[in-house]
Amino acid sequence: MHKIEVRNLKITDYMELKKSMIEAYKNWENAYWREHHIQALLEKFPEGQICVLVDDKIVGTALSLIINYEDFGDGHNYREVTGNFTFETHNPEGDVLYGIEVFIHPDFRGLRLGRRMYEA
Repeated sequence: MHKIEVRNLKITDYMELKKSMIEAYKNWENAYWREHHIQALLEKFPEGQICVLVDDKIVGTALSLIINYEDFGDGHNYREVTGNFTFETHNPEGDVLYGIEVFIHPDFRGLRLGRRMYEA
């Protein structure tokens, strides 16, 4: 590893994100975000979508929304909090940054890259 970078995700990153996510969730068939989901997140809350690159290759991502926790409470589920994956629940005036995804490519785990994304 020569260069580590944490930055906001861009739609042009999608293919690399997809490859890393497929590797991260190898045992789960079709367990990756579709491009239209990433596009929707980037339109609604671009500053909440973070990626980590190692030598210019995306090896991890953290996706999030801001919600008003009172709208959901402790008994919510993933579909509810994401608005059935439409992300219409994002509320810039909300009181909670809600992480909807965090992963690191298996070849890069144990290097504290996830921590770098959380800090960002």
